[in-house]
Amino acid sequence: MASHHHAYVWIGHGDVLVKPGDVHRRPGNPEFPSAQVMPLESADWLLKAAARIEATFTEPDEAAAWYAGQLAQHADTFVGTYARTAADGEIVRRLAVGEDVVGGWWVSGGRFLSINLIGCSPHRVRREYVCPAR
Repeated sequence: MASHHHAYVWIGHGDVLVKPGDVHRRPGNPEFPSAQVMPLESADWLLKAAARIEATFTEPDEAAAWYAGQLAQHADTFVGTYARTAADGEIVRRLAVGEDVVGGWWVSGGRFLSINLIGCSPHRVRREYVCPAR
């Protein structure tokens, strides 16, 4: 089970998600470490520079509050029907067992918003990933 979660946010124009193709969003590609776009697999945030970490949480309720705060901060930019990914209690439960909490939404101006809480030390699925904040 993860001992903590790192928080990541990415907002950018949707075109860069597929510029041309998505190789810049995959580890192993020379552009990956410095690419400002979100990775294809959520756990791959842990392979980015530690400077990309918005916050680190050891307590699930604090992480869930941060996530809800990010949603509230961007609420007026959502395009179309906005559906919350999970109730706060469900987010806390998922974080408590080491799961990641990841959400992505289209927002105004053809942009995409990605809000992520990624388990670390170790990651649930990618146990070989080293924590970027060490």
